[in-house]
Amino acid sequence: MTAATTGRRRLAGAGAVVRRRLLVAVPVLAATSMGMFALGAASPIDPAQQYAGAAAFTASEENLAQIRANWGVDDPLPVQYARWIGNLLRGDLGWSTSRHEPVTSVLAARAGWTLLLVGTALALVLVASVLLGTLAAYRRGGWFDRALRAAAYAVQSMPVFWIGLAAIAVFALALGWLPAGGLTDITATGTDPADVARHLILPVTVLAISQAPWFVLFVRDAVAESLRDDHVLAARARGLPGRTVLFGHALRTALLPFLTLVGTHLPELVGGAVLVETVFSLPGLGAVTVAAALGADFPLLAATTLTTTVVVLAASLATDLAYAAADPRVRLDD
Repeated sequence: MTAATTGRRRLAGAGAVVRRRLLVAVPVLAATSMGMFALGAASPIDPAQQYAGAAAFTASEENLAQIRANWGVDDPLPVQYARWIGNLLRGDLGWSTSRHEPVTSVLAARAGWTLLLVGTALALVLVASVLLGTLAAYRRGGWFDRALRAAAYAVQSMPVFWIGLAAIAVFALALGWLPAGGLTDITATGTDPADVARHLILPVTVLAISQAPWFVLFVRDAVAESLRDDHVLAARARGLPGRTVLFGHALRTALLPFLTLVGTHLPELVGGAVLVETVFSLPGLGAVTVAAALGADFPLLAATTLTTTVVVLAASLATDLAYAAADPRVRLDD
């Protein structure tokens, strides 16, 4: 079989994986949207009074009834859901009652900062966990291995918001090395990249540390197991340098299941980002999600939930494709 034929088969297999994932994604997104809509419909909060805010105390019942009629909140639930889905497909996500602006504007203004936080923290935790886990596996049973595992188990028991508050207390308040929160200094008149990077050091580090134990322990165990494989033992027997055996043979084999862990752990990483953004007062989706939940802002809460679901489904698809690209023995069309 030629290389061109193999490439075409793998490209066709990748297309089949994408189609299967889309078939799964549609009912998942439908179920998520139905759940969020049912939650909003079951709320005792009157949408008209919530929209009117303080003016609801002086507004007449006729005015409130007119608002309900304009919004169609008295229509049967199937009619309301069909109208909401239709608006959703047209890009109209509704009006945020907590932010007093369209939901699309909220997402457009804040999604980028959340992606920056999550992406930077994920890159940091992946690099650090691969290096630390590999070294611990190579020296398993030694002092570094024992100390790393003890630290990982300790961090696993700490809530991410506690780690964030402790980091603020030490590095921002006691030492004064880094800012305690926000994206820029109070006196800043613009968004300077250096200023933003300085403000993101603590949040990114806290989020990475909170997620690191699972990745570090997984890499440590996977590399330790790979070091006992026949091909690794054969490489050692041929007299190859220890670094070549470790990174060129053992780590390469151990990283294949590591890709799956990255995809399955992404929802928890996003959940941790919500708490980190709240603790450090960052203008991302996490803070507005918390505000939407506390203020019963169901349009914004539904939009952020659906956005998170789409990100998780896309990450799962990317993980499958990356796994197949890393290991040619995996058949995409199975």
